[in-house]
Amino acid sequence: MQSTIVIIGMGELGGVFARGFLRCGHPVYPVTRQMNIAEESQNIPDPALVLISVQESELDAVLQKIPENWKNKLGLIQNELLPRDWLAHNIENPTVAVVWFEKKKGMEFSSILHTPCYGPNATLISNALLALDEAAPVLSSEDDLLYELLRKTVYILTVNTAGLLQNCTVGELWNDHQPLAREIATEVIRIQESLTGKPLPYKKLIMGIVEGIKDCPQRNCLGRSAPERLKRWLAYADQFDLAVPKLVEIGHLSSQ
Repeated sequence: MQSTIVIIGMGELGGVFARGFLRCGHPVYPVTRQMNIAEESQNIPDPALVLISVQESELDAVLQKIPENWKNKLGLIQNELLPRDWLAHNIENPTVAVVWFEKKKGMEFSSILHTPCYGPNATLISNALLALDEAAPVLSSEDDLLYELLRKTVYILTVNTAGLLQNCTVGELWNDHQPLAREIATEVIRIQESLTGKPLPYKKLIMGIVEGIKDCPQRNCLGRSAPERLKRWLAYADQFDLAVPKLVEIGHLSSQ
């Protein structure tokens, strides 16, 4: 039998990963909201991987509770993720998967782009997804990982925010409302520059989200987390005193 995988948060996405790990022969140990993470770390002191599969808004609180013996085994799969999120908790080298597939209740998961992975257990995650016929290439550098994280965030913030104004698919957004999409994406990247502390390749990132749009043009723009996402990113803009007029405008309109 292969070594144990711990999954913190057994929602729809966690269930997909659990199925992949099981197909690869790994027993899966779930940690739910009702369970004490510190106590469970004593029951499974040396897992192969501790995959955190909670929502973006819950990640920080969960990372605060991770015991020392699990910190070097962490796997992260959240949207809007950046190195600052794990470094703030003295986590130096997690395994990260940039997930581009969706799983909704009562439905099989659907893929957009591949799901690139990076970190000490990247191959473990990649093999689990490959067992489910989901492409999951292992990246070769931290720079590659950062680009993939940024691209996914620009994509989801752009289409979700635009969806608060336009009830359309991502394909229709790009074909019929491209100036709006570009304006939102540009403001999101401006915030990302402050969050990362470095200049970013605007053109490459925007072309990167176009790849996602063209790969699954029928996906709806608006997601249920869109208002919360926009509110979070407007708070980042305020923190850095950044001018993001289109995001502010949509925030005002969507709150009326």
